[in-house]
Amino acid sequence: MNRQENLTIHYRIVRLADSVSLNTAIQAQYQALKTANSADITHSHYFEGRYENTWVSARVLTSIQPVLDVARREAAAFLQTDSLPEVGFWLNEMGPGHVTLPHRHDEDDELLSGVYYVSVAENCGELVLEQGSASTHIHPQAGMLVLFPPDVLHHVTQNLGKETRLSIGMNFGIRNQETPD
Repeated sequence: MNRQENLTIHYRIVRLADSVSLNTAIQAQYQALKTANSADITHSHYFEGRYENTWVSARVLTSIQPVLDVARREAAAFLQTDSLPEVGFWLNEMGPGHVTLPHRHDEDDELLSGVYYVSVAENCGELVLEQGSASTHIHPQAGMLVLFPPDVLHHVTQNLGKETRLSIGMNFGIRNQETPD
């Protein structure tokens, strides 16, 4: 018997209010850190000719805090919990010709994943969420937050534009706090 799967990928899109000023501040502070060759910036996941992840602490990139606050509240709503989850984040610069290869974020204790778009140009690539036979293409927009389960395979199509796209990847989880004896 041949059965077709009827899969729906559950995700949430949120548009942040005042994203223009938020994004301007994030981009300016991030560029200043890069220009200064700050020791507060580290990189990981080098492939396809670039570092995919750029790590900067929220204590250094202070302009990101309003985005993280909204993301945590929206993550709690998506997860249907009253507790705000912890969030880890990294920046992703995707220049012309770059792609992000298919991957998942379910290797640790992640409860939810997401991406927030800071700077988006025309033809800069789409986020593709895949689960089984279901596939969803999301056209990024500056100020857009997309939340999705960490076990959803996802990738970003090639940036066919002329400008670099800047986004913030996120994982949400619950931090275990050890209690003293």
